[in-house]
Amino acid sequence: MRNLTVLITGAGAPGIKGTIYSLKNNFDKRRIKTVGVDIKKDVVGRYLCDAFYQIPRPSDDAFIPTLLHICKKEKVDVILPQVTDELLPLSEHKGEFEEIGTKVAISERDAILRSNNKYELMKVASELKLPVTKFYLVNNFKELKRCAENLGWPEKLVVVKPPVSSGMRGFRIITESIDRKSTFFGEKPSETYVKMNELKSILGDSFPDLLVTEFLSGMEYTVDLLTADTTTVIPRTRDLIRTGITFNGTVEKNEEIIQYSRKLSKKLNLKYAYGFQFKLDDRGVPKIIECNPRVQGTMVLSTLAGANIIYGAVKYALGEEVPRFRIRWGTRLLRYWGGIGVYKERIVGEII
Repeated sequence: MRNLTVLITGAGAPGIKGTIYSLKNNFDKRRIKTVGVDIKKDVVGRYLCDAFYQIPRPSDDAFIPTLLHICKKEKVDVILPQVTDELLPLSEHKGEFEEIGTKVAISERDAILRSNNKYELMKVASELKLPVTKFYLVNNFKELKRCAENLGWPEKLVVVKPPVSSGMRGFRIITESIDRKSTFFGEKPSETYVKMNELKSILGDSFPDLLVTEFLSGMEYTVDLLTADTTTVIPRTRDLIRTGITFNGTVEKNEEIIQYSRKLSKKLNLKYAYGFQFKLDDRGVPKIIECNPRVQGTMVLSTLAGANIIYGAVKYALGEEVPRFRIRWGTRLLRYWGGIGVYKERIVGEII
């Protein structure tokens, strides 16, 4: 089996080490050269990948030409995107990469547009008659407050977030019970909770579209999926979350979430490696909250559980057969703070 070169975008993302692990520890025991790229120069992936390049932002006209040049130079077989903002431009230029022999392991443009928009995603779930939280789309404060009241505010918590965003950007929970003095002295700084009047001072009377939903109080799940010839679905609990990243998680065979995910992925026509996030309501019913149509930050947990979705996406992009995985349900991930020491552009030590 021939050696491969895989280009990984977002080399400074928290999940870069897990993505590299999944590629290097593939079930074919194949040699894979990793080429990392990022908009920043001094990121950890620069030292962890076999080669590294700084690239323009996805909004820059030079973004695609720069990647094409790197792919030609490094003879890249497959691009694995990890950054949400890159998905549309890469999907729109797939043909140009294929002309030079490089596959891009992401879904088609229309699938990305629908799945990456939380409002459109919830509309799709509603069309499929899947359980979904109550939701509204607003662009002015008067409507935001009216919708919040419809959802039970101020007695109940209400969530606002942009329909298209990455990580925790723009995510807020509206509550009137927060004690600012107590949080000042007793908690680390956090912008998650906000009072309605504070939100108004931030947003003003009008603003870009925001999604307003009821707050779901139950356990949160991330679901790793690989759609190749068949679809592999692996739910995992988010047992401990820090800054939007799963620190502790457990692979769990939740049949309800598995079936919901299959229906959504088929309707959205998603391919390769991607993921959903669900949260349970107060009755334990899972409801979709977002989709990541790309490699997810803690997808390595599925690799550890016996389902190397990341490498599977590479094989599918190359037209190779992807085997059925034997999943070790109950596998857990416990993160810790690791790091590397760098001197004169070289790693001098690694905390693992």
